Amino acid sequence: MLGMSSSAAGISWDLTSLFSGLDDPKIEATWEEVDRLITAFEADYRGKVGSGSLTAAELERAIRRYEEIGIVGYKPASFASLVYAADTSKPEHGAFYQAQMERGSESRVRMMFFELELQEASQEWIDAMMAAEELADCRHFLSVVRVASPYRLSEEKEVLLEEVSNTGARAWVRLHEDLTSNHVFRFTHPETGEVEELTESEVLHRLRHEDRAIRQAAGDSLSAGLKELERTIVFTYNTLMADKKLEDRLRGYDSPEQSRHQANELEAETVQTVLDLCRERSDLVARYYRVKREILGLDELTHIDRYAPLFDAKTKVGWEEAREMVLKSFGSFSPTLADRADEFFQKSWIDAAPRAGKRGGAFCSYITPDLHPVVLMTYQDSIEDVMTLAHELGHGVHASLSRKQSLINYHGTLPLAELASIFGEMLVFERVVGDLPLRDQVALYAQKIEGIFASVHRQAAMCRFEMRCHRLRREEGEISAETFGELWQEELQSMFEDSVALGDQHRMWWTYVGHFFFAPFYVYAYAFGELLTLAIYQKAKAAGPDFADRYVDVLERGGGETPHELMARLGVDLRDPEFWKGGFRVIEDFVSTFETKWAELQKQS
Repeated sequence: MLGMSSSAAGISWDLTSLFSGLDDPKIEATWEEVDRLITAFEADYRGKVGSGSLTAAELERAIRRYEEIGIVGYKPASFASLVYAADTSKPEHGAFYQAQMERGSESRVRMMFFELELQEASQEWIDAMMAAEELADCRHFLSVVRVASPYRLSEEKEVLLEEVSNTGARAWVRLHEDLTSNHVFRFTHPETGEVEELTESEVLHRLRHEDRAIRQAAGDSLSAGLKELERTIVFTYNTLMADKKLEDRLRGYDSPEQSRHQANELEAETVQTVLDLCRERSDLVARYYRVKREILGLDELTHIDRYAPLFDAKTKVGWEEAREMVLKSFGSFSPTLADRADEFFQKSWIDAAPRAGKRGGAFCSYITPDLHPVVLMTYQDSIEDVMTLAHELGHGVHASLSRKQSLINYHGTLPLAELASIFGEMLVFERVVGDLPLRDQVALYAQKIEGIFASVHRQAAMCRFEMRCHRLRREEGEISAETFGELWQEELQSMFEDSVALGDQHRMWWTYVGHFFFAPFYVYAYAFGELLTLAIYQKAKAAGPDFADRYVDVLERGGGETPHELMARLGVDLRDPEFWKGGFRVIEDFVSTFETKWAELQKQS
């Protein structure tokens, strides 16, 4: 039955720009080419970078060859990860994925010397290279590499960490993904007693059903399924946290989050400002959910009611209609955005069909700048799915525009990576909501506000949960399932104040959040990105047409500048608390508009 009810059945991506299949001989030929390129690179540059004997022109050439190796070598592993994400149920996909990761590690360890030598080179030589005109396009790359200098290990230790990661941390991450993607959740229909076997994505989708009994059954199904996996997942997370503790100790990081802040090119103080404001403005969450409780006519809202539709969810949005919505919305702001987004539909760069074994959630993979990005999601004809499509195509447009950059400047940092995706959602929301009758406007505002809370307050709460878990793991050792549940409940409950009561079965729902496992502290990027984009979107509306050109210019720059430099191009100071408070003012305006429209609807009835 999987995928039969979706208008996106059959919508899958074409990965032949990478390889034709797992048995494509080009895969082995690619690795042979990588080996040849690395051998020549080692012969030409090992020992010469750290000694500072290269001229600016020679270093520029070295960096271009470094990029070439990265572009060629990234393709097999990228292909393997995409094939595995699309269907984790086939053992051959997992085996292929593991094999390509191991081949990638072999290449990475041979290339480590380059960045390590850049880190150990004298500051005098680095300053001369940074000042050279030939390296103008490489300055940001060089500065990012040098920031890691105090935390670098010897080449021998770096190689060892890379080699053991495939049978260590990466293997544990894969285990979690495999468990949650392939577990069968048994859903018992509350009226008929019929038992259905669902994927995690399908169960989560039913938590948004208009029938509370269906939502409760979905909550029961999710909790029962996760309970079966709890023992393994708890051990997996404890192991991953211990692994991170070990690496942080070896490198000399002062806190579990420091490496993430460094990668995001943000100061801990800026991140803490955002997290503190999220906690401080939990009043907005409570204010909204008190109104929702009134609308639903319930004495108490629980974890199964957070995303309940306010009214019967009759509206279905077919795939082609969703496509038109997104393209028109993007085009109303900038034709460039619509043109780049349309390529994903025209050229089969999206995998949207529901099916068993498909990884849950949604993502956009940038791959390499010489190719094109692709999007994976599960489309099930709801307005929420339209917003997810807009979100991922925002990422896709960003990736497509930044392809004008070379590899070292292609990928932006995580917080700014959410800029284009959330901006895309806002464009679609404003276009769609204005064409709806009042009743549907109230419902869509509710969905939008809940989405914002999920991105801002919930992600901040999840980040606080991670922080507490990592610190407790370091101070007291292995954490029990009961303690994980207590920490999870405390942090998530705090965002709702007294407006929602998270029941006991919610205590284990942290176990399916993949980001905790594959990217520690990634989640604060969502809160950061949402608030940032809400404030910038308001600036765009006030600034006029020329802002669109400046916005596109920022996207085209990819990761070639720091977040502070990129946002300065839009008149934003990320260190200013008042800017972040502006994002919360936008949220408050949304809540006020929702309250007003609800009051108007009551008068009509």
